[in-house]
Amino acid sequence: MIGQPASKIKKLPMNKQLGQALLYQMMLIRRFEEKSAEMYTKEKIRGFLHLYIGEEAVATGVMHALKPEDNVLCTYREHGQALARGVDPGAIMAEMYGKQEGCSRGRGGSMHLFDVSKKFFGGNAIVGSHLPLAVGLALADKKMERKQITCCFFGEGAAAEGEFHEAMNLASLWEVPVLFVCENNQYAMGTALRYSHANIDLEKKAPGYGISSATVDGMDLLAVMKAAQDASKQVRKTGKPFFLVCNTYRFRAHSMFDAELYREKSEVEDWKKRDPIAQFVKYLKKHELLSDKEMKIMAQRIEEEVQKAVDFAEAGTWEPFEDLLKFVYSENS
Repeated sequence: MIGQPASKIKKLPMNKQLGQALLYQMMLIRRFEEKSAEMYTKEKIRGFLHLYIGEEAVATGVMHALKPEDNVLCTYREHGQALARGVDPGAIMAEMYGKQEGCSRGRGGSMHLFDVSKKFFGGNAIVGSHLPLAVGLALADKKMERKQITCCFFGEGAAAEGEFHEAMNLASLWEVPVLFVCENNQYAMGTALRYSHANIDLEKKAPGYGISSATVDGMDLLAVMKAAQDASKQVRKTGKPFFLVCNTYRFRAHSMFDAELYREKSEVEDWKKRDPIAQFVKYLKKHELLSDKEMKIMAQRIEEEVQKAVDFAEAGTWEPFEDLLKFVYSENS
């Protein structure tokens, strides 16, 4: 399976209930991100905001292959993974508002979403910083003879960092159950892949560490689901790491501050023709798993859910001044 191209990965069968649930998940992520951008322009959300629009198939497809007891770590572009993992949309929006009802009590913001009840260990703002953490979590599970795996999402920019190589080396050396998922959206901030990697076939980095790998079309939900399922099964069976590269694309700029001068608008428009949501809708309708009426009802439900999240954030409370030093030192409770 090392270096297996997406075209050779057999897709999973689909039924109506599962298909509509997966579509709902992707559409929820898309609408939540659009609303987040709107709230940012209204200065309800401050600081940094990195949108996941265009990459929804990766979070949805990979998360479907995971179990509730598995650990999940992400980058700062983690709203999609948090939603797909089941973190409450209201708690996420409140966190971005800086309200103490947020999933990190309003102290983390967009880049530091965290929910221990979902085993969702962040949003991590430093590129590549969470890869060693993933190895550590997996090592702890191995030592404690727990059966879960650790899934670590990161971008292709992190694969050019030293932490990537250190984490891959130790994961292989110690034989720990980590599913490394590289979301290759082609641009590390504003640097094209060809300018940051001598070999742009990222899956070829893994065999040098004795790690099996695969690459998949990250715009194709069914292909991602099958690749992630196969990869996670191998990690569970062998207890060893696996490297999955999902080739995808972000439709929006790197962040809300990004002037996006590093790529042509025509390139973005070409990728939008492969929108993972539109492709999956087409698939469901072709196989009579979705009607126009069902699609309309779904969109309305999502609109209501996202608005409910905004209302929850708006009604949230600011942390009192006297609590500003809380959690700063270990003796604080």
